[in-house]
Amino acid sequence: MSEKDLLYEVSDHVANITINREKFRNSISAAAIELFGQYLDLAEKDDAVRVVCVTGAGEKAFCSGADLGGAMSAEGGGKNQAFANYADLLKRLAGFPKPTVAKVNGYCLAGGTGFMLACDIVIAKSDAKFGTPEVNVGLFPMMIGALIFRNVLKKKAMEMVLLGEKLSADQAREMGLITRVVAPDKLDESVDQVLKSLAAKSPIGMKIGKQAFYAMQDMGFEDALDFLSEKLGEVAATADAVEGITAFIEKRPPVFTGK
Repeated sequence: MSEKDLLYEVSDHVANITINREKFRNSISAAAIELFGQYLDLAEKDDAVRVVCVTGAGEKAFCSGADLGGAMSAEGGGKNQAFANYADLLKRLAGFPKPTVAKVNGYCLAGGTGFMLACDIVIAKSDAKFGTPEVNVGLFPMMIGALIFRNVLKKKAMEMVLLGEKLSADQAREMGLITRVVAPDKLDESVDQVLKSLAAKSPIGMKIGKQAFYAMQDMGFEDALDFLSEKLGEVAATADAVEGITAFIEKRPPVFTGK
């Protein structure tokens, strides 16, 4: 695994992370998982980055899951550590303080489903295919199950993981796995519009909001309301909130600084 197999580029306030193993359907190795985490660290620390976009190289695959012929299938403790590292990466991506967008440009299978579901917004081209085929090779979609069951109704989730069948983009959207389905030739344009919109929002407002939603998802109803009330006060006290309200009154676009 080299850095060329996982690309990182910042442009127009967007950090683009691209799985660059097109001839292997963008399968991901244990080394790539570690590098993925390093790139997220860079994106979080960089004030110029306001949103992260995750995708795969080419037009056939977003990510086909683990590299079964490589380190992810190693025997013994190395394999277990690779699984733990993948779980840690899903936690990191799901709780990332900046908005994340998955640009699904083709097959999204197995572990790739985890990357997709850990993102806030998922935009897929209409001919993309989805699924959890682990059961077909004697495995089971363990870690990504934590994300599947937070996005899909239980019966549909069980049907998906037990049958291991491929799903169309429309089926994935109906199940709640993805956000939008667009024509293949409109994918770049559609994703760019969303990224541009997110980059124009208040970085500090979205950070506090995302972290609050992530923290309260398992709280009881009343505890969640009390917690979110406090967090709203925190957001309202930011300079960006003052600027946003002032700009609204003055009927002009706001200029957010992330403070």
